[in-house]
Amino acid sequence: MKVTKVFTFDSAHNLTKYNGKCENLHGHTYKLEVTVEGSVNDEGIVIDFAELKAIVENQVVKKLDHMYLNDVLGFNTTCENIITWAWKILEPLLRTERYHLYSIKLWETPTNFAEVDIKDFEK
Repeated sequence: MKVTKVFTFDSAHNLTKYNGKCENLHGHTYKLEVTVEGSVNDEGIVIDFAELKAIVENQVVKKLDHMYLNDVLGFNTTCENIITWAWKILEPLLRTERYHLYSIKLWETPTNFAEVDIKDFEK
């Protein structure tokens, strides 16, 4: 079974290795979807949503919310690079014998997102 928690945060950035309007400083209200896959325990849950919320907020959202991402992350701050960074942080924290991180989706605008899932990292 898969369960997903959704987060939002506001950040500014510019794409340093891009030739176009996004090379200029601009901001987004990002939507982050974190999905965990696993088996249901005796309480009827895969992972407590409060636990999932605390991990993602403390390890990812608080580091990015109302920040200039280029300074915080130190790499070209594309959606693809940001979710790869988040995966590397969250995957070991969301891995037990019963559940694991399944996917991360980051919406940069209401119509644009990037997504990674466990298959992308099993290679």
